[in-house]
Amino acid sequence: MKLSAVERLRRFYHQFSGQDRVLIVINADPDAIASAMAVKRLLWRKVSSVTLSNINIIKRPDNIEMVRLLNVHLIYIDDIREKQFDRFIIVDSQPDHHGLFAGFSYDVVIDHHPGTGFTAPFSDIRPEYGATASIMTEYLRAAKIKPSAKLATGLFYAIKTDTRNFERQALIEDIRAFQFLFRHANIHLARKIEQADLRLDFLKYFQSAIRDMRMRRGRVFVHLGSVMSPDVCVLIADFFMRICSVRGSIVSGIYENTLILIFRNDGLHKDAGKTAKSGFGHIGSAGGHKSMARAEIPVTNLEEITDYKNDKAVSKWIIHQVEKKQKKPNVNFKKELLGLKG
Repeated sequence: MKLSAVERLRRFYHQFSGQDRVLIVINADPDAIASAMAVKRLLWRKVSSVTLSNINIIKRPDNIEMVRLLNVHLIYIDDIREKQFDRFIIVDSQPDHHGLFAGFSYDVVIDHHPGTGFTAPFSDIRPEYGATASIMTEYLRAAKIKPSAKLATGLFYAIKTDTRNFERQALIEDIRAFQFLFRHANIHLARKIEQADLRLDFLKYFQSAIRDMRMRRGRVFVHLGSVMSPDVCVLIADFFMRICSVRGSIVSGIYENTLILIFRNDGLHKDAGKTAKSGFGHIGSAGGHKSMARAEIPVTNLEEITDYKNDKAVSKWIIHQVEKKQKKPNVNFKKELLGLKG
């Protein structure tokens, strides 16, 4: 039986008492941050206190700007003492998603990712939704709460981000939430957050990407070598897709002993998800959608395939894998790249 928004809200409130000290735990990104803000607003004057805690170190410029501009107070998980709290909530994730979530027994789980089988006294998991922020907007409306400009802006931006401006999976409920929030959000503030995607120290990667890029059949290939964050690969892959003659981009870099590959396509000529899986799924994790995908390969898996410390060798191997779509690793390809005889 499908529950109404009002009934879900009633069951949610039933988990708390006025003396509760509540901890909301998130893996901080726009959807998680905004959803946690919404839960905090729902519990205002319903409990003794609400604290927000992030398990990840926030590095993305837009996430940093979101926290700053919306005045979100987060406490890093290492500084949290479990005994200080009576109730625990997780939003936009589930306890099985990360080892750092496992330190608490959750009373409430609200998420839009596929269920992992975890049970809690109150669970609201709706994988058909494009964003958890859409679910939280329904809770606010059921509670007849008019969101502040900052809360509405956070939820508005979260839906934009997680649906990629409705290019990804979304429901009519996501659109309704978006329309409602549009009336209350500060659009200029949302745009400022959205545009804060670059850091000064990222520019050196753009310089090397433009210098070393290789164009093959309308696709740009770039290997950046070691990078300070996988976000650099994402930014550069998206950057090349803004060039009119580019139909796809594949940007890679090594981060924490893992080769990160970001795939972007125009959605007309190739399928990024299939390309990622067929070229790299046999030696790491790979997948995605038609227009965007990602692969992650531990460098230890590359030792018999290519010299991962040689940027040119890695770049040639990636191009080879994408264009040939090998299903099995070619253990002799390392010798071929290095110009060695078998």
